[in-house]
Amino acid sequence: MSFSHRIKELRQKHNVSQQELADLLGVSTRAWRFYESGEREPNMARLILLADYFDVSLDYLVGRLDKAEDN
Repeated sequence: MSFSHRIKELRQKHNVSQQELADLLGVSTRAWRFYESGEREPNMARLILLADYFDVSLDYLVGRLDKAEDN
């Protein structure tokens, strides 16, 4: 699963708005929509914020693992 699909899935699962996540990352809602559409990707610091917020690994967030938890 791609990063853009993964963050949209996580956002919906956690019932969080695009605006809330844009505020968390310090970006515009438009920038967040670019992330979800796959047109842009956040920098490393923002990836870490997202992984911490959703309590998942970076590998899961970017689609390198299919399971959210490391075993």
